[in-house]
Amino acid sequence: MTVLAKDSVAQPADVPAVPTFSDATRLWAKIGLLSFGGPAGQIALMHKELVEERRWIGEERFLHALNYCMLLPGPEAQQLAVYIGWLLHRTAGGLVAGTLFVLPGALVMLALSSFYMLYNDAPVIEALFFGIKAAVLAVVVEAVIRIGKRALKNRVMVAIAVAAFLAIYVLKLPFPLIVLAAGLIGWVGNRFAPRLFSGSAHGKGNAAADRGGVVDLMFERGELGHTVPTKWHAARTIAIWLPIWLGPVALIAVLAGPGSVWAQIGGFFSLMAVVTFGGAYAVLAYVAQAAVTSFGWLSPGEMVDGLGLAETTPGPLILVLQFVGFAAAYRHAGTPSPLLAGSLGAALTLWATFAPCFFWIFLGAPYIEQLRQNKALSAALGAITAAVVGVVMNLALWFALHVVFGKVESVGWGVEVPVVSSLDWRAALLSAAAMVAMLRLKAGMLPTLAASALAGLALQAL
Repeated sequence: MTVLAKDSVAQPADVPAVPTFSDATRLWAKIGLLSFGGPAGQIALMHKELVEERRWIGEERFLHALNYCMLLPGPEAQQLAVYIGWLLHRTAGGLVAGTLFVLPGALVMLALSSFYMLYNDAPVIEALFFGIKAAVLAVVVEAVIRIGKRALKNRVMVAIAVAAFLAIYVLKLPFPLIVLAAGLIGWVGNRFAPRLFSGSAHGKGNAAADRGGVVDLMFERGELGHTVPTKWHAARTIAIWLPIWLGPVALIAVLAGPGSVWAQIGGFFSLMAVVTFGGAYAVLAYVAQAAVTSFGWLSPGEMVDGLGLAETTPGPLILVLQFVGFAAAYRHAGTPSPLLAGSLGAALTLWATFAPCFFWIFLGAPYIEQLRQNKALSAALGAITAAVVGVVMNLALWFALHVVFGKVESVGWGVEVPVVSSLDWRAALLSAAAMVAMLRLKAGMLPTLAASALAGLALQAL
């Protein structure tokens, strides 16, 4: 029998040792290189590596962190990496985790964006992207189904999703308003009908895994003092991170002039980092509308091409914004060479997109850790996740209209419908085949994208 000293905490024999900073750095680099498949695939990879295999964090704490990240504007998968890195090794751990999660994919995306802008007009490249667009539509539809299965556990959640879809598609309500309304519904609903709202989004955690996680045992031993917010935590974090985030953006706007494309890129993507809730697919709907319609940086087809490029790279799907920033600067910067301007535009976009992610986590994570057992907060997060389903449905419809049909027209209230005579049977055929491959045959995303690209090449040859 093992005798424990007073106030000590028993640790099961099979629980791994606390990971060193080097151990964590190597793992975050591995995750950054292998994180294909969009937000769901990346979260699944982190769950496998961190919860199932290494047991660095328990199931319930992992889901609690994910819930908070889904509430934030911006890419939830990268924010989750920052959160867990911060739990393990404080601010330095969060910085390393978040940076390595993005860096490999950002370098690949820069190379692909340059290649696209230089050779997009070549018939072979055009044919390949014709096929990729069709597969991207299947990817987005699969995302709607996947998120819906997790979030829509009852009729109330289905109603929230439908209302969110109508709010954004018909009424053109802004994302923040939809998210706040859904959160309020969940918060209030938990008081009057807790069975309909509690645990609706993510299910129940694994208590055994939660007790056995390294981070959880560190909490029990009192070794994670940085997770307890101090009196001046919020003020200090804001004073440090707001200048880090907005300082470079403001400086570039002053040097280049308020009407320059640099000011537009920095201002737009900084605003996007504040108002776009609901994860990568929700962000894309907002960015696609603004980049195509408001700024005229690229066409609807090029926006879909950019998403196809992002789907083929590791890292957050939101790296498609890097493509948008590259295209905007490449075409509108003026004096610098187009490739240099595009690269600078991509870098500015990355900064404005991802610097706020560190700010949100470092600011809010200590408070969220104190609210792990708050049922009202969990209900609000569940309702928000249901609303995200409706937002992603809107994105799927937007892609379908612009991939399968050559023309769309407005019929009032900003609602767009396709011109039936503009149906592209080749795009429709490829999209249907990609959906069968992913949804019925359970083919992976990358094989489906590759097969669709080759099929697009064959169909264009006809």
